[in-house]
Amino acid sequence: MTDLYQSQRAMRNMRRAAMQRGVIAILDIGSSKIACLILRFDGPGNMTDEGIGSMAGQSSFRVIGAATTRSRGVRFGEISVMAETERAVRTAVQAAQKMANVRVDHVIACFSGGDPRSYGLAGEIDLEDGVVSEQEVARVLAACDVPDLGPGREVVHAQPVNFALDHRSGLIDPRGQIGNRLATDMHLLSVDGNVVQNILHCIQRCDLELAGLASSAYVSGVASLVEDEQELGAACIDMGGGSTGISIFIKKHMIYADSVRMGGDHVTSDISKGLMVPLAVAERIKTKHGGVHATGMDDREMIDVGGDSGDWEKDRRQISRTDLIGIMRPRVEEILEEVRMRLDVAGFDSLPSQQIVLTGGASLLPGLDGLASRILGQRVRLGRPLRVQGLPQAATGAAFAGSVGLCLFAAHPQDEWWDFEIPAERYPARSLRRVVKWFKDNW
Repeated sequence: MTDLYQSQRAMRNMRRAAMQRGVIAILDIGSSKIACLILRFDGPGNMTDEGIGSMAGQSSFRVIGAATTRSRGVRFGEISVMAETERAVRTAVQAAQKMANVRVDHVIACFSGGDPRSYGLAGEIDLEDGVVSEQEVARVLAACDVPDLGPGREVVHAQPVNFALDHRSGLIDPRGQIGNRLATDMHLLSVDGNVVQNILHCIQRCDLELAGLASSAYVSGVASLVEDEQELGAACIDMGGGSTGISIFIKKHMIYADSVRMGGDHVTSDISKGLMVPLAVAERIKTKHGGVHATGMDDREMIDVGGDSGDWEKDRRQISRTDLIGIMRPRVEEILEEVRMRLDVAGFDSLPSQQIVLTGGASLLPGLDGLASRILGQRVRLGRPLRVQGLPQAATGAAFAGSVGLCLFAAHPQDEWWDFEIPAERYPARSLRRVVKWFKDNW
């Protein structure tokens, strides 16, 4: 556990060094695309503001380079072929550097795989001199009962989501306040350590330094949920190519994250098998003609399947849009049903507001919001990431929610409390239900 905290601290120092130099690269390692943005910061003077407001960090950085390339060697949001992924990362980073006309050494990356697991932790201490100081905050965080995460698991995010001082709960920052007993609730997200090590190794092979790592589900929520949704409670469903990330926010903090190992690529694969066409053709048909809701008109709309197999009859085939929707819809329903199940386990229905925001490239399917509101609940909207200074028009869509969220994460690292010593002894894991339960009790 301690070496993990050291590596987190090393990353934090690297991030500070990159901030001082003024440029840092953002890398979104996805199953369908690898996106690289290069940020220029106005200087450390502007970096004092904390938290993630609606236009957080807008004054402190701008995007000066952007590039995306088709992802290779990544499946389910995890690296499966190192050399292929390394080539794709190099391509994206070099193109972004060329556009920005600057060389970068440090990157902050996000990824969607790694079997994320959420824990709600609690800790409390008696205050020695009645005033909450930095040291007391460190002490109460260190008093949290860290669960046994299991072999090979690593912590990606550990954030205090609530402080209570005596009988007053729901404090965001208790420093300087007076009381006798300080308690905290913390959200911890762990992932498969091998997935993290592969990303680290890949980035080092590209002659870059990893200055930070985030879960895609988390950064997509940061970018796509507006301020009142983050405050009152909302879930962000980030529908990518290889996996679908789920994050739940309340009081501006993520309190749960999970992922479903299915996404838009699985829909493409179903079309490819159903129509017996190559994946590239299936992808084109999906993006140009796809949907999940058939009307009477769709029986008459014919789609050229095309192809170059040399078999004249086969290459001239046409199918109706209704048939295409018939292939796509069951898989999309399956993904949404799986998301519904994860939200139920997390106790999402007990939050004061049950807003659901769909984002990610696969959320762009026509009619998806209607289908999602039938399966997930009434309050569903399609989310687009916040506007960020200098971001090219091509990178402002839902597919770039993770990249934009990562920019905000880089500008305002959420108070990841790595700078305290975690006690050596381990405790059995507390279930996530606790996290949601204290929200019901306290708000």
